[in-house]
Amino acid sequence: MRIIGNDPSVPRQTQEVASGTLPNGKPVVVNSDGTVSVVSETTVTQSVGAAVARDDGGDATLGTYYSAGFDSSNNKVIFVYRDNGGSGTGRAIVGTISGTSISFGTPVEFQNNNIGETSVTFDSSNNKVFIAYRHAANSSYGTGVVGTVSGTSISFGTPVSFNNGYTTKVSATFDSSNNKVVVAYRDDSQSDHGKAIVGTISGTSVSFGSEVTFNAQGTHQLAAGFDSNANKVVIAYRDSGNSEYGTAIVGTVSGTSISFGSEVVFESAECRNYGIAFDSSSQKILIGFELESSGTGYAIVGTVSGTSISFGSKSQFTTNQVDVIRLTYDSVAQKVVILYRNQSTSPYSGRIFPATISGTSVSFGTETTWTSTSFSEPALTYDSNQGKAAFVYADANNNYYFTARVFQTGYTQQNLTSENYIGISRSGAADTAGAIIDTQGAIADNLSGLTAGQSYYVQNDGTLGTTADDPSVFAGTAVSATKLIVKG
Repeated sequence: MRIIGNDPSVPRQTQEVASGTLPNGKPVVVNSDGTVSVVSETTVTQSVGAAVARDDGGDATLGTYYSAGFDSSNNKVIFVYRDNGGSGTGRAIVGTISGTSISFGTPVEFQNNNIGETSVTFDSSNNKVFIAYRHAANSSYGTGVVGTVSGTSISFGTPVSFNNGYTTKVSATFDSSNNKVVVAYRDDSQSDHGKAIVGTISGTSVSFGSEVTFNAQGTHQLAAGFDSNANKVVIAYRDSGNSEYGTAIVGTVSGTSISFGSEVVFESAECRNYGIAFDSSSQKILIGFELESSGTGYAIVGTVSGTSISFGSKSQFTTNQVDVIRLTYDSVAQKVVILYRNQSTSPYSGRIFPATISGTSVSFGTETTWTSTSFSEPALTYDSNQGKAAFVYADANNNYYFTARVFQTGYTQQNLTSENYIGISRSGAADTAGAIIDTQGAIADNLSGLTAGQSYYVQNDGTLGTTADDPSVFAGTAVSATKLIVKG
């Protein structure tokens, strides 16, 4: 940075390299590479890519049990499913997103006989994929296996049982503060109690601590997630011991065990079909669910504090009948993506849309219908490298084949933050040319339409306004119609 002025201890101007054309008299931000740019915003259009099908699924009416995850070390999405065309064996396939399309490697078998429900998560400390599933051919024991991605393929270690009882409704998540996987599940062999267990990955193996009961009542349709701000596991479930109410509980991992706070009812009515995601921008949990009385879809914001969780008011995201709800968090758009199956149409249709959390409330964007033909068992994940969500389903209109699509969340991308505004451009500059910027304390005198004595804020579209935008960036105070004391 070259300071221009008589007193270098009081910088009033600087000359920097422009990135893109820089007109004079415009608010300027500094970029991460040290160049400067005009304040701008770009609208990214919401869209769903074309369906990519594989003849790997067989007869999905028997259940395909899809689940999805993302390997952030290899930048690959992982889809897990039961191959009904192959005696119900467990398979996984590696996907690569490019634009709004996805390509796949060859499916790899992780269990050579019949499986049931699956759930996949990624251990970022060991760079391993972890799959929890019901091993139907082995008395439906709860089982876990570790996968290693290489290129467009995946290899597996030896499966390990974590519950020697009839295990259903498995949901796995990764605790990044303790570097442990956590599996929540229903133990049908013990009166459908809700249980959880901590897994430790080492190499291609996984070992488990002791199972812990978080609900000693009938527990149904649960979903587990991880709050990386509070470093807590959150489980949402339907509590049959309390009138089937929508309930959540917070878990704390310590070593190879997990303990729980008190359960919290977020909806005093029968709920089902849960989805869960953590929004790291708002540092909130979002739970999606179906309200049994109406069959319609709702979402509710949860805030974790200590070993408990509190909730705002529920918000209805559709008046349609729903029976499948999936959530994932889009860190680029800073929105939660919600996918559901709409049962109010015949045949059923698939819908997807973004949700925005503000405080303890949530609002919803425009829905995109990605199929108007019947489908089953969708699974949803997010590729943080590409900034896209991906989902898989069994397409009833195409022999129930394994089918995948990519979703681009619609959002407005802006380059202004509360920290990177540096002043007003004094001279225009072409791309890569030097531009002089009036910085803090300087008087920018190449403006127009200002009101003396009025405070001005930088707007996201690069204009000046008398009220703060989001983020709030103070531009300076006007001393005349054409002059602004930069940043005060």
